[in-house]
Amino acid sequence: MDQSSAPGGATTQRAPGEAGLHARVLDHLGTAICSGEMAAGSVLSIDDLVDRCQVSRSVIREVLRVLASMGLIESRRRVGVMIQPAKAWKVFDPRVIRWRLASDARMAQMRSITELRTAIEPHAAWLAAERIDDDDASELVGVAAKLWAAGKAGDEARFLVLDIDFHRRVLAASGNEMFEELQLIVAEVLAGRHHYHLMPHYPDEQALQLHTDVAHAIQRRDGERARQAMVEIMEQGFAEMRSMWERTAEPGGA
Repeated sequence: MDQSSAPGGATTQRAPGEAGLHARVLDHLGTAICSGEMAAGSVLSIDDLVDRCQVSRSVIREVLRVLASMGLIESRRRVGVMIQPAKAWKVFDPRVIRWRLASDARMAQMRSITELRTAIEPHAAWLAAERIDDDDASELVGVAAKLWAAGKAGDEARFLVLDIDFHRRVLAASGNEMFEELQLIVAEVLAGRHHYHLMPHYPDEQALQLHTDVAHAIQRRDGERARQAMVEIMEQGFAEMRSMWERTAEPGGA
């Protein structure tokens, strides 16, 4: 049986089929809201949603509880389900990020997360140079070396796994639990870059070198060099996204 956390920390159980329905409807409605297909201010009834999604009322009610917890909708007695404006959304929720990446606002979402990462990850690298232990530093250097090899080989799937792991390790090594919590957001945006083809098949050699520079600077306890190299990673990543968007003329490229 699938277990899910309910409001208040209680645990509910759903049969596998029901769990699959719940996930499908949640993704469908979440994407529709974040893309603007279901516009802010519009009102729907549970019956409308049952007809739209072809599922039971109990599944719709459970999905609505999740969407309400993210700030995407508000259920009002005698009114219905009201779609909330973007300013009400919990924009740090990885699922909201995923749905925004699936919309025409993809570039705006990429931009906002890259700006957040540029503010946080360089400082995390600087802190990691002070706080990481020797074993973890050596492992980080090893991950950077594997990342280099995967990039050179054009192994996109392995490169993605290693890239996520590299940035997770830097955030964790900062010793700041709030920085570490951002790893889920970083994983979503890195996965999104790959999924929406915003990464070159063969990563730029400078980008690979910068990851190696971060790892070695952290291992040498050179916080300033680690910080600067991470800034350059952020700047180059955003430049790559903008360049690829302009070449493919996809929405949001302006």
